[in-house]
Amino acid sequence: MKTFKLVPSLFSTGFAALVLSACSGGDHGELVGVQNRPEFYPSDPYGMVYIPQGQFAMGNSDVDVPATLTASTKSVSVPAFYMDETEITNNEYRQFVDWVRDSILRFRLAEGMVEGYEYINYADMNNPTFFEEFVGLNYPDSMQTHLDWTSRLVWATDRYPSEEYTEIIESMYLSPEERFLGGRSIDSRQLNYLHLWVDKQKAASKENRWQKDYRDADGDGRTFSYPDYIKNGKKVSDRSSFFVSEIINVYPDTLAWISDFTYSFNENLHDNYFWHPAYDEYPVVGVSWKQSTAFANWRTHYRNSYLRESNDFIENEFRLPTEAEWEYAARGGRELTTYPWGGPYTTNSKGCFLANFKPGRGNLVADGGMHPVRVHSYEPNGYGLYDMAGNVAEWTSTAFDEASYYYVSDLSPDFKYSAAESDAVTLKRKVIRGGSWKDVAIFMQNGMRDYEYQDTAKSYIGFRTVQSFLGRDRRDF
Repeated sequence: MKTFKLVPSLFSTGFAALVLSACSGGDHGELVGVQNRPEFYPSDPYGMVYIPQGQFAMGNSDVDVPATLTASTKSVSVPAFYMDETEITNNEYRQFVDWVRDSILRFRLAEGMVEGYEYINYADMNNPTFFEEFVGLNYPDSMQTHLDWTSRLVWATDRYPSEEYTEIIESMYLSPEERFLGGRSIDSRQLNYLHLWVDKQKAASKENRWQKDYRDADGDGRTFSYPDYIKNGKKVSDRSSFFVSEIINVYPDTLAWISDFTYSFNENLHDNYFWHPAYDEYPVVGVSWKQSTAFANWRTHYRNSYLRESNDFIENEFRLPTEAEWEYAARGGRELTTYPWGGPYTTNSKGCFLANFKPGRGNLVADGGMHPVRVHSYEPNGYGLYDMAGNVAEWTSTAFDEASYYYVSDLSPDFKYSAAESDAVTLKRKVIRGGSWKDVAIFMQNGMRDYEYQDTAKSYIGFRTVQSFLGRDRRDF
């Protein structure tokens, strides 16, 4: 009786070796991570300073005279981030306003098919890439076109290039019956920004997470589903359920200079504060919390659009600071201090005031300023931040709740609430910090909290933005 030995097939053995070789590549089958990744070295965003990660005692460190707006201290930790070294100035905010104005005009010119200002359309491109061809055939019309920002806008009336151009650009100005003594000015009511964002808090909630459907009946590999939502009268059950949009007018409320103070003459500030070059380096005021968040949203997209065109890494979003980030930054690396400069007094050894505030009843000029002053007018704190006390109070991203210190996390604490228009006004309160030019000294203390309603604009409230640091610490790079 013959016996047979199982001899491995040369073909099968060679094939297996070939497959394994192809799969392992040049890493010899070792776990080495994805190779040839581009290197990244962080750089400070323009006009911002680096704030290192750290721990601090959050809350008031002096006697709470009002005994209403502060809570007991809480030890918390904050990750590293960047912060604007000054409040956003009139000139910086004007860049945002001008961009909104220009984008609206370019959109109207493109819609009107004015020569030289037409949409850039994938379908009309010479020698399109395979991707551009695919987009042109399969994507919605809104994703196939974009504005041509290379075409120069003409604002001088004697240089308008055509009758069609004249008709459209004049629609941006006040109508003749609204012009005082014939003066031409942009209709600020038209300066509306489409604020788009993702409601990550809503998406992260347990009941809203996508659910796996292992049946995968159609075999397309999309084995997930979302709960159904009614959005704009239609059922939505995908990621777009968490997309939020809001149209926000971006022009500052210059009438706040008059409405904020009864029996006070401030018409000159209403007329000139935002637009006159004399006030370019003064902090912008008359902007609501919503306008501040829209500015941060625009700044993010404006910066990242440039980085994409430069084939560079995109950056973290610009945003308003949380209340914890703001207080941590204001302390400047010092523990349990009353003011950003470290001491318990509002003057230095020479008797000079250290911030722009209201030193005494009826005396707003003792510190050198009667209303907001130029940024950089006073010395910075330990982190290089200017006017973290006084000048203008500043919006934070945090919703105001008297008891929030008790229940927020000690890890980068924050309390957010996206208030709807139908919500009670108490749910629309946002934390403001730092005190202002019209406040007494206690409102400038590091741990002092106050609030204002998100849809209001005041002549004594401005803002600055922050950007989370990519990584743990500068020392990692």
